[in-house]
Amino acid sequence: MSTPFTGHEERWQARLGKLRDVVRQELVARQLAAELGPRPVRIIDLGCGQGTQAVRLARRGHEVTGVDTSAELLARFEQDLAAEPAEVRARVRVERGLIEDWAERPGVSPAEAVLCHGVLMYAADPDPVLRAVAGLTEPGGMASLLVRNGDGLAMRPGLLGNWAACAEAFGSVTYANRIGVTARADRLADLTARLTGHGLDVTAWYGVRVFTDTAPGDAEPPPDLESLLDCEERAGRTDPYRQVAALLHVIARRPN
Repeated sequence: MSTPFTGHEERWQARLGKLRDVVRQELVARQLAAELGPRPVRIIDLGCGQGTQAVRLARRGHEVTGVDTSAELLARFEQDLAAEPAEVRARVRVERGLIEDWAERPGVSPAEAVLCHGVLMYAADPDPVLRAVAGLTEPGGMASLLVRNGDGLAMRPGLLGNWAACAEAFGSVTYANRIGVTARADRLADLTARLTGHGLDVTAWYGVRVFTDTAPGDAEPPPDLESLLDCEERAGRTDPYRQVAALLHVIARRPN
């Protein structure tokens, strides 16, 4: 059981808790809170990794099933979960499996919310993953996708002064990411059309990491982190800033 991400878990985990990761996780958590509302719901987190968002959501009262292919990341998820209060642990299930097959698993039923964060960039063809996301989203339910922004792909190399990579990025949707994988970006219009084809209507979208994407991978959160996050959050919901964010957080809903 492997994906293009397999074998890069150690590099990924080395960046957890660093500035770029903190900005991503904090902004996505704030945006999810706004979209989910106050009522606890059942959530499936496809590609949950180390479970950062799953645990946060369980703390807020949601019932979460986390699914991932990586035994290494799921072990860290379970280790971190073990330190949570019993009532939080009781709301979380951790499962190993391929996202593309999950909707067909015996006993699996659609949920009120389905998360798929940081997964599509590792899929050469996004449609099998999107089909699974759509199949697991119940009528009236919400899907949350976090993708690399194909419309802003030239921003990072340009701001870093890497002009050869910048020139290539204008006409491409592939890029070399910071853990050493050649990954794929999604353009908002194309992703919207794909989601529509799977019966999901985009109702909102946000930018994530407008100002901090060029920070070194080992950069620590600064003392004024809250001010930084407030600026990132505002930029993430404001044009034209969100249009050139490193990541797009796309919310889509299945009609009743």
